[in-house]
Amino acid sequence: MSFFENFVLFLSSSSTTLLGAVVLLLVLYVVSSNYISQKGVKEPPGPRPLPLLGNLLQLDLKRPYKTLFELSKTYGSVFTVYLGPNKVVVLAGSKTVKEALVNNAEEFGDRDIAPIFQDITQGHGILFTNGETWREMRRFALTTLRDFGMGKRMAEDKILEECCHLIQMFDDHKGKPFETALPVNYATSNIISSIVYGSRFEYNDQLFIEMVKKANENIRLVGSAQIQLYNMFPRLFCWIKNRQLVLKNREVFISNSKHLITTLKETLNPELCRGFVDCFLIRKQKDEGSCEMETQYNEKNLLYSVSNLFGAGTDTTAATLRWGLLFMAKYPHIQDQVQEELSRVLGDRQLCVEDRKNMPYTDAVIHETQRLANIVPMALPHKTTRDVTFQGYYIKEGTTVLPLLTSVLYDESEWESPNTFNPSHFLDKEGKFTKRDAFMPFSGGRRVCLGEGLAKMELFLFFTSLLQRFRFTPPPGVTEDELDLTPAVGFTLAPSAHELCAVSRH
Repeated sequence: MSFFENFVLFLSSSSTTLLGAVVLLLVLYVVSSNYISQKGVKEPPGPRPLPLLGNLLQLDLKRPYKTLFELSKTYGSVFTVYLGPNKVVVLAGSKTVKEALVNNAEEFGDRDIAPIFQDITQGHGILFTNGETWREMRRFALTTLRDFGMGKRMAEDKILEECCHLIQMFDDHKGKPFETALPVNYATSNIISSIVYGSRFEYNDQLFIEMVKKANENIRLVGSAQIQLYNMFPRLFCWIKNRQLVLKNREVFISNSKHLITTLKETLNPELCRGFVDCFLIRKQKDEGSCEMETQYNEKNLLYSVSNLFGAGTDTTAATLRWGLLFMAKYPHIQDQVQEELSRVLGDRQLCVEDRKNMPYTDAVIHETQRLANIVPMALPHKTTRDVTFQGYYIKEGTTVLPLLTSVLYDESEWESPNTFNPSHFLDKEGKFTKRDAFMPFSGGRRVCLGEGLAKMELFLFFTSLLQRFRFTPPPGVTEDELDLTPAVGFTLAPSAHELCAVSRH
């Protein structure tokens, strides 16, 4: 069904009269002046927009990154689309995205905050802020994450401990088919929880279960077509069901976070920081006792920073790990080679991060999983901080910019077989691991994922621990060819619901 048919059904099912719809369209057309180009300047090309709707009729709102990737093949690496009345400049291809985000980091370094993210975070936290709030919260988060082991032995021990719990959960299914989503999400959530709160949760802890559920559900909802329409026309579609669900989930998550923070506050020891929350509370007390009138260390920034870390630290790593297991079941010959390398290098002993340098094929498989899975296909939107001329095109200050990571990870000029699972992308002729400039799953520049080091360690330790212990296969009666690699609809791209068998190798 086309977008236009969906749009008509959407209006009619909402009891909106045709006359009312026409009036609303006319009003929006009058106020949408973004289509007027600057005279005498060369702006990025793009498909001709319709009044009000912009290029909506050309977009698949459930998978807009696919449409944008196709448009880049027609209009080039810097082009313009209109999402409703909103002008957006899309950056495509590895060289262009890197030139903008890394070489012109200052000009392209602000965050464009869509209405739904403004609703969720209210201008607080790390991910969806700009200016002093963003600078101070990101700096504090980076420092604290490093202090609590991001990329160090402390984090490695936490992850290896969690591997044991995850392996036990997989073992409980005794080789029978099961959905990997919940146990993997619980495991990755516990890593960020141990850093944020100072301790892990049991997998049957009801508060923990609810927090993971609400965070994951919101990530799925904000990628829905309904929310895309709301972001384009916030006054028209503020009533939609998915927005109400997002806000309700946000309230539940924040309430649970407040409960956990209160408990930590009651046992706070300024001489002993257990995690991010403790460090924040100690800094908050220090600032409140000083003469400074304004401080970023307030309750709302704490709550929404915790929310940002928990959501981002859970979903992307869990989704990537689930893709990795699905690829192993889909391509058993690749799983064979991973497990041969594991047996040769490790035997039956427990692995450690240092083993990665001796396991080039496994490392290549993990990197190829990140590339092909394409977890965050459009990154988070950026915004220009000033007028800028980029690759000969004029881009006005405050313009929304979409770095199309799909076009980087699937760049035909950079990858030998971009649309297939091919670990050789990360191996040289001698079978040694090799880095690739076009590998940018964590984005780049000022807004690069602050948990990149932790995520890399998690992926390596979780993936290798599971492959060392289990053989992953499709459920009985399902062939490898029948395993579906279509991603679910969401803000990030997780696998569609599926079951696998984890058969013990011992």
